Amino acid sequence: MLRQVILAASRSARTRTLVEKAPLSRQVVHRFVPGASAEEAVRATTTLISSGRAVTLDHLGEDTLDAAQAAATVKAYLEVLQRLSDAGLTEQARAEVSVKLSAVGQAVDEELALANATLICEAARDAGTTVTLDMEDHTTTDSTLGVLRELRKDFPQTGAVLQSYLHRTEADCRDLATAGSRVRLCKGAYKEPASVAFQDVADVDKSYVRCLKVLMAGAGYPMVASHDPRLIAIAGDLAKNRAKGTYEYQMLYGIRPQEQLKLAERGETMRVYLPYGDEWYGYFMRRLAERPANVAFFLRALATRS
Repeated sequence: MLRQVILAASRSARTRTLVEKAPLSRQVVHRFVPGASAEEAVRATTTLISSGRAVTLDHLGEDTLDAAQAAATVKAYLEVLQRLSDAGLTEQARAEVSVKLSAVGQAVDEELALANATLICEAARDAGTTVTLDMEDHTTTDSTLGVLRELRKDFPQTGAVLQSYLHRTEADCRDLATAGSRVRLCKGAYKEPASVAFQDVADVDKSYVRCLKVLMAGAGYPMVASHDPRLIAIAGDLAKNRAKGTYEYQMLYGIRPQEQLKLAERGETMRVYLPYGDEWYGYFMRRLAERPANVAFFLRALATRS
């Protein structure tokens, strides 16, 4: 119930205004979003890579309904990719970028989103790194996978994201568990109807394991996006017959950093999802919805700093 309330609030303009105007909100948000500028994002990336972790950067923004705004998002990605390259952070794809198609024009026109995503993929290739297409709510899944297919014709290393809470995802995993295919498997963080998504947490976890088995048995490159110790342990067991470097773990910036370091110290590829930018509200609210502990952290921080 709490999760549904928070996800509803993530779409509320009134709640957004209240949170953004709260004097301490940005201090608390800084745990999950290191800054607004490319400079701050690169600085945080440098720190993470120096600790043995890899990074994927997300310039925050979604639901863009204006071609000019989509172009501004593309410009932001080109800037951060250039900065990452200049800093030597893109070697061996230690730093890559994640892109939401809705931020680059998907709701305006799918062809516009493809053209803009192509520009970002070209810049990433020039920088010596890769792009992963983030997945959003279920209404965009087919469109996103269609754009992915087009991008992979010229940029075969473009990554995909699949969400285990959707009923369709196990089949999508089978389609994408092919040589050269990079797939990030996460649980999903949007409010979805029962007609398309599992509603019970245990069912989402069971689906995650089924999907992970498909990806680990396939010829692609699985990216295990989870903070759940039990699912991480299962992933480790499933990966025993795979060489290190043929899969990776992913966690969000600011969540379970000690576990991130432990995985990296064991020689695993541990990639941190690092968001940056002014449009932090929707991302932040979904992080609260994912784990009750995040809500408790937020409330404790407000109480102790007030």
